[in-house]
Amino acid sequence: MEDWRQRRAAKRIKAGDGRALKRLRWWQLPFRALFYLPLPHRDGRQTVYAVDIPRRTDPEGGKARAHLYLDGRHHAESKLPAAFPVEGGTIEVAISAFGLKRCHYVTTTGAEHQLIPDPKSAEGRRARLERNHPALSRSIGVLSVLMLLIGVGLNLLQLAEPISQAPPIAENIGTFESPIHLPIWLNFALAVGAIFGSTERALRLRFSALDHLGK
Repeated sequence: MEDWRQRRAAKRIKAGDGRALKRLRWWQLPFRALFYLPLPHRDGRQTVYAVDIPRRTDPEGGKARAHLYLDGRHHAESKLPAAFPVEGGTIEVAISAFGLKRCHYVTTTGAEHQLIPDPKSAEGRRARLERNHPALSRSIGVLSVLMLLIGVGLNLLQLAEPISQAPPIAENIGTFESPIHLPIWLNFALAVGAIFGSTERALRLRFSALDHLGK
């Protein structure tokens, strides 16, 4: 299965055009992600790969693209999910509805290393908060999980009632009456909270089945 995935990813890769990597601007924070992978050589040299995701959708194909730069020059590009072969392994990139869920260097031995976010990117700023204020960072992380759990959990609980009333389900399993009926404005607020929770987790490249339900 892994070989099949790698072959599919390889077909999505296109050669780069050699253009220079543009600096990240502050107004691009909500839309652009930029990560780096420095790879040292035995002779003391260092190769720097950069993964740039300028937007979530591609005007041509409707899918987001990842662009790989080698020492500041456009080396390759691919629709997401992407798997770029590089020295000693593969750079794997995947995206969710809320941001990145994977941007890792996987070595030929199977070891995984998350790429380093640009300090000026949203992911880089979140990483700096975690380094400089670990207690505050943990509190925000816990809050994002709670917002996601409460928002998704309560909305699923209420959705189960109308779903269970569908004739095929009601006849074979029975109906379910939700113990909770919240007003529309509160359900909307919970949904917004779940989105914020998933977005915050995406800044740390955290993704689970719970985040998938949050979509």
